Amino acid sequence: MSAQSVPALMLQGTGSDVGKSLLVAGLCRAYARRGLRVRPFKPQNMSNNAAVTDDGGEIGRAQALQARAAGVPTTVHMNPVLLKPQSDIGAQVVVQGKVLTSARARDYYRLKRDLLPKVVESFEIMAGDADLVLIEGAGSPAEVNLRASDIANMGFAEAIGVPVILVGDIDRGGVIASIVGTHALLSEDDRRWLKGYGGGGGGGGGGGGPRMVWRWKRPGNINARTQMTRAQSCALPCRICRVLPISMILIRWRPRMMWNCW
Repeated sequence: MSAQSVPALMLQGTGSDVGKSLLVAGLCRAYARRGLRVRPFKPQNMSNNAAVTDDGGEIGRAQALQARAAGVPTTVHMNPVLLKPQSDIGAQVVVQGKVLTSARARDYYRLKRDLLPKVVESFEIMAGDADLVLIEGAGSPAEVNLRASDIANMGFAEAIGVPVILVGDIDRGGVIASIVGTHALLSEDDRRWLKGYGGGGGGGGGGGGPRMVWRWKRPGNINARTQMTRAQSCALPCRICRVLPISMILIRWRPRMMWNCW
């Protein structure tokens, strides 16, 4: 199966620490338990909490957790770009598990334009051995000052052609405003990748765990809201829905999940 034909879904957040990492980890476990070969992927991560991979490099610890949830060995290709802060304005740049350079924020902004091919290469390696790739974004796609050279959110979604779910933190006040505000700040070109909205909480390995209420965007029939207890037409690649009745997903961190199709 080619990388282009492998179903993939990307979770992007209205900001940092909204629960993306735990949601991806939980979904990795749920799909793996149903017999799919699942692979987690994060194009770019900024963290000093690194984990040594089975192939001898290093990735963000969140991706190591997600790999464990999926029941697969860790590899540098799960997190091809890792930024390890060294000061308030600079970081060590690790590409595919190896230190490339140290760069200030301004220098990295120019450098990352050249890193997208490496990120895409790593994604294709992961997809080549998977039935499903679950992708985690970084920060927020609404950071419009970073969009021109973005490789972590909509820039990557556009390069791969992957559907995006926007996640907000329902443990904090203002989640509706954060979702609406993020949507408003996205360009029309970026909005076309946005296929649904969801709520998480306790991001980055803390808190009481994710609680999700999804709203899938579906053309037409917008008044029909039915709990997704069987495969239905939705924004996901159809093979995922056929394989899994996703309303039955159970995540280990005591979620309250309700899936609705519009």
